[in-house]
Amino acid sequence: MANSSPLLSETESPALGVLNNDEIGPQTLDEMIEWCVDGFSWRQFLQALLVSLAWFFDGQQACISDFSDVGTTGDSAGNGTVFNSIITEWGLECASSFITGLPTSCFYLGCLIGGFAFATLADSSLGRKNLLVLSCSIMSLAALASSFSPNLWVYSALRLVSGFGRASIGTSALVLSTEIVGKKSRGLIGMIGLLFGTLGLLSLPAIAYLLRDASWRYLYVSTSAPAILYCLLFFFFIRESPKWLFMQGREDEAITILRSIALPAKHGRLKSYLSSFPHKQETTKLGPYSSIKELFRRGWALPRLAKVMALGFGIGMMYYGMLLGVGNLGFNIYLSVTFNALLIIPSYFVSYFLLNGWNRKSTILGFTAVSGVLSVACAFVGSGSVEIGLELASFFCTCMAYNVLVIYTIELFPTSVRNSATSMMRQAITLGVLFDPTLISAGKEIPHLTYSVFGIAIIFCGLVVLLLPETRGTTLPDTMDEQEQRDFALNNS
Repeated sequence: MANSSPLLSETESPALGVLNNDEIGPQTLDEMIEWCVDGFSWRQFLQALLVSLAWFFDGQQACISDFSDVGTTGDSAGNGTVFNSIITEWGLECASSFITGLPTSCFYLGCLIGGFAFATLADSSLGRKNLLVLSCSIMSLAALASSFSPNLWVYSALRLVSGFGRASIGTSALVLSTEIVGKKSRGLIGMIGLLFGTLGLLSLPAIAYLLRDASWRYLYVSTSAPAILYCLLFFFFIRESPKWLFMQGREDEAITILRSIALPAKHGRLKSYLSSFPHKQETTKLGPYSSIKELFRRGWALPRLAKVMALGFGIGMMYYGMLLGVGNLGFNIYLSVTFNALLIIPSYFVSYFLLNGWNRKSTILGFTAVSGVLSVACAFVGSGSVEIGLELASFFCTCMAYNVLVIYTIELFPTSVRNSATSMMRQAITLGVLFDPTLISAGKEIPHLTYSVFGIAIIFCGLVVLLLPETRGTTLPDTMDEQEQRDFALNNS
């Protein structure tokens, strides 16, 4: 370091907060987090767990229509006093598939609209924490309001609002939780977040079964009230990502959070290390959609984003299509949802080990191909145990591809646009899901159609991964320039 810097002196000790001339500190924010944590930190781990808990409520609202919007699901629905689904309460037994599927379609349409509206706010004006609180609050309050719906049209409108809020929950939770831990824990924390989403989905059959003799409205109350309480706890007990704060020029706030992470002996050197970084914030005081403009401005970024979105479209259509379409298999709805949800849990543990040992590209390519073949086979074997076995095997492979894609997307883009890029990938997933209600309804008339389309879509979309770079074992860049330098080094290594 040069002697001209007011923070440095050859005679002062690093323990006092000053760097020696020959001392080399962390060169990136990713390395800074790693240096502060210095191995495994229970404090950071617990904070990441609390952030990841948002996935639990996301998972509940994503598939709650499996129980609230279906036909008669309990013995007491026909007694004239209790309606355990919107179908029985509003007399929709003979309505068209468009009408009965309208609330679900509205929910995912809201997810699509909300995703584009919120896509860059976590990278610009709001930040990761505030956007997560806002999104979860909108979703939960709209879900609670849905329990008071007087008719299908109000209910569908509220489902659209709920989907609008839900759009950025997963992305914000994933990015925030992985940015507050070191790279060694990134894969584990990412999988834990997805695991919470599965636990939320898995809780639905249990809650719905317990409420099978009660109105469907209680299902919304029992899932939305805890989520509202969570938003309050989250707002007061979770801190913002120090990486985002530094990129916004809020260095003092970033240092305060990093001090809470680091050992006391390291507190003095934090400011010196941050001041010695070769770059400063790249997104300070830019507009709310500046990160999207940055993705369009860089020649490599837009094609990469389009490829990631193509992967998300195929995997998302298959993933949520199978969860929403299990009723078409002629199997018990409670058991069908439970079996699929239970399969997601081991997929996280397997994914965690694969992320540490296998390349991202080959993992996604292999699982999308196998999933697609099994899905097409499922479409033609007929009903029975073989059909449900093929469906479960295909869904497990889709889960593996989905898990790896989430971490892969984070690694493909720098801090300045990471949340925006991940949001766009999730929007592509939602776009794929928008086709599912129609395919599932059509599958009741054309038995082979649904799972054939699912399989073909994921196979062809999975091939796009061959056009993307490998990211296994790399650090997370903070700026677009750093990303370009890293990609150049990888291409020439």
